[in-house]
Amino acid sequence: MTSGNRRAAAAEVGLAAGLIALGLVTLPFVDRLRTDDRTPDLLAVALVVVAAGVTVARRRWPVPTLVVATAAVSAYLVIGYPYGPVLAAVAVSVHSVARRLRLVPAAVACAVALLVLVLHVFTNPAALDGAAGLIPASAWVAIPFTVGVARRMVQEAVARERAESERRLVDAERLRLAQEVHDVVGHGLAAIRMQADIALHLQKTKPGQAHVALEAISRASSDALAELRTTLAAISPAQAGDPDSRAPMPGLARVEELRRRVEDAGVTVDLAVHGPPRALPAAADLAAYRILQESLTNVVKHSPHPMATVEIAYRADAVTVTVANQDLAAGDHVEGFGIAGMRRRASHLGGTLTAGPARPGIFEVRATLPCATVR
Repeated sequence: MTSGNRRAAAAEVGLAAGLIALGLVTLPFVDRLRTDDRTPDLLAVALVVVAAGVTVARRRWPVPTLVVATAAVSAYLVIGYPYGPVLAAVAVSVHSVARRLRLVPAAVACAVALLVLVLHVFTNPAALDGAAGLIPASAWVAIPFTVGVARRMVQEAVARERAESERRLVDAERLRLAQEVHDVVGHGLAAIRMQADIALHLQKTKPGQAHVALEAISRASSDALAELRTTLAAISPAQAGDPDSRAPMPGLARVEELRRRVEDAGVTVDLAVHGPPRALPAAADLAAYRILQESLTNVVKHSPHPMATVEIAYRADAVTVTVANQDLAAGDHVEGFGIAGMRRRASHLGGTLTAGPARPGIFEVRATLPCATVR
């Protein structure tokens, strides 16, 4: 049994003991309030103990607890013993049923308990006359039932909100992972495809030079696999001991490596860096690198002119990454998963991203990411 279960069990025992003590201690006093009640005896004591003691099982067996408590209290009142705190056992049992059962089954169980409880109206001389005699018993059932139902509805609403929050977190993590894998695998496959096309062409025209393209394919696949392994290791506790999992996550410090891979794929990259390079917050550094990587991947896959201009501008409070390339149909593009993912990365950090024709025949991606200096 866990410590939480032990505390809950202790609380149940304490409540039952408290109800027993309350019922027994008050018996002599409630007996003096009216002279037409039956004087409490050992049977009254036994009924009080049974009605209150059974509440110790109210969490595990709410309906049986309600049945026993109601039967004991109803017998107590039908015999003619005086009204008193013994009715609290019924209230506690009703509350437990309302808390743990669905509304309809709980309402049915409590309604039956009420019918059994009002039997004393016809036998107990202390009961109020006529319909007024139903009021006390109804109050001992209706009020705890309402409180229990309200409490259960609040708990269910909280549980639904927690489940929805967890679902949103899972969806966000899935989307993040999908974006990372898309960027890594998409970039690697684009480079491999370009070099494979070159190898096929050289095989027919210059067979002796085809090995150059094959070596580029080997490097591109190796780099993509290493980066994918690093990305997956960052979210996989099982790989925490893998040496590859300790490799740094991609960032702008690896821009020259990215440039080499793109040029191996056959695209010339004209890189310009404005401002002194500096360490950036990890989230901004990764986002800037992924945006640059996806933009260059799109150049490899779609641009009719194998050249891209890249500018990285470091400012005091932000970094701007710009990728431009020739695209005669720049105005006819429809955003796909790649551009949508880049825009999502930027907006998540409070930045902006634009993608479209900057001037006739030129397609440009420009991302500005706010970031403070890391010391």
